[in-house]
Amino acid sequence: MSPRSSFFRDKSALITGASSGIGRELALQLGAANAHLTLTARRKELLYTVAQQISATGHEAPLVVQADVARDGELEHAVSEVLRVYHKLDIVIANAGFGVAGPLTRLSLNDYRRQFETNVFGVLRTIYTVLPALEKSRGHLAIVGSVSGWAASPGSSAYSMSKFALRALANAITPELKLSGIKVTLITPGYVDSDFRRVNNQNMIEPGVQDSAPRWLVMPTDQACRQMLRAIARGQREVIITRHGKLLVAVERFAPWVLRAVGNMMVKKGKMPRQRNWERESE
Repeated sequence: MSPRSSFFRDKSALITGASSGIGRELALQLGAANAHLTLTARRKELLYTVAQQISATGHEAPLVVQADVARDGELEHAVSEVLRVYHKLDIVIANAGFGVAGPLTRLSLNDYRRQFETNVFGVLRTIYTVLPALEKSRGHLAIVGSVSGWAASPGSSAYSMSKFALRALANAITPELKLSGIKVTLITPGYVDSDFRRVNNQNMIEPGVQDSAPRWLVMPTDQACRQMLRAIARGQREVIITRHGKLLVAVERFAPWVLRAVGNMMVKKGKMPRQRNWERESE
């Protein structure tokens, strides 16, 4: 199924973290599907660039609202603007997030707090803010998790903890929200082409830093987002994106000892992800 199908036509959709990467591509594809879009992120200038790309193709220009999911009150303003302009909210994609990397002994409690403030509490802020509107429309909530929420590896404890938490959240609230007519889809991607691995532990993009993922494992963003939108349209409970992601989840479920052995080898050979401060002082 293509996201250009009639499913998304005239639906009001809000995307957090829409300024780049997966969020940006989801916006482009939903714009092409004639959805009424609202784009939120911290970087307003990049949001306007995405909006201009969509309107340049002859589609409706999205509503742009600057909002940081890690700050109380900012999403409330975004949702009030959605309802003022479109009078409804049908689909919410909680996509905003980043990754803190590094071994336990190199990270601080503040690193873990920063990770959870965006990746976990940011999603919770999003859910609590949009819940009344989604209940009214009997709409759809999509949460962007990660394969790291299934299979944790050395050097990714903070990020994996946050994504494990999102998987637990999605599993718990899916039957709860079903009573209100709201569908929940957990999106679980592996390596997808984006700036994600060029973002440091302070959630800032570092110019000149190369993507650390093996190129042959990285799925093109447009292909990944088509699969994500297809899953939302079908009302899937969870969709695992990328072949290696599906393989990792299968191994974690049926032969977890394999991943434990790989983790031990990574530590012995010093192959853990390095701390993403890139010589900057931590906050």
